Amino acid sequence: MGGTGVNGAGVRSVARIVARDDGRGGTALPVLESDGPLALRRTRGSGAGARVMLVGAMSGPLGGDHFTVEARVEEGARLSVGSAAATIALPGQAKGEARYDVRLGVADHAELRWAPEQLISAQGSDLYVTTRVDLAPAARLVLREEQVLGRAGEEPGRLTSRLTVRVDERVVLDQELACGPGTPGGWDGPAVLAGHRAVGQLVVVRPEFATEPMTARVVGEGASVVPLAGPAALVTAVAPDALRLRRVLDEALASLR
Repeated sequence: MGGTGVNGAGVRSVARIVARDDGRGGTALPVLESDGPLALRRTRGSGAGARVMLVGAMSGPLGGDHFTVEARVEEGARLSVGSAAATIALPGQAKGEARYDVRLGVADHAELRWAPEQLISAQGSDLYVTTRVDLAPAARLVLREEQVLGRAGEEPGRLTSRLTVRVDERVVLDQELACGPGTPGGWDGPAVLAGHRAVGQLVVVRPEFATEPMTARVVGEGASVVPLAGPAALVTAVAPDALRLRRVLDEALASLR
């Protein structure tokens, strides 16, 4: 089972998913474990893939909390993971930053689509998010991250997000973005967010990109595509709000097809 605990340092919770080829043209989920603030629910998938929704059973993460989500997609399996609602980082009674760690692994000839709803950094919160993805050479990935700085009419909290992607044990992307009070200056300037309050990215990994890499270009308003040092491409987008950000990222993903 996933582990959870509550103490003076906040809540600890772990959710785990394992997707496996069921040998009949579909995908089984031999491991689907969660408790505490994180709940996993299998929903109706499409074709040979399995679909899982991440449901927040409590508010948070709050200050001092530490949530972890782990997913492994084994050879030949297909998994899609989303969330039922946005995640809202909130201030808590416990001191210190909250942490949200995502650990993803995809085997050869397996596919993962990771597309949760937005992460909203509420005023007074302090959250550090890490996402680490390890892919085999013939793995496929579509990963979407969307972050909104502050709820309507409020200033953002402090949000630090690091994303690392490795293909065949080689790093193709390792970047960190820090926004909000107390972070290094310039995050809201023209070189980073340029006054926007929604920022997102797509990482697309396909074996065919090794021989036919994407070309760097602007996609729509506020988005760009750049090839990575491997069979991968990165889309980065900024927008004034979450709705526009989603639209821009959807258009960018469609252009990659």
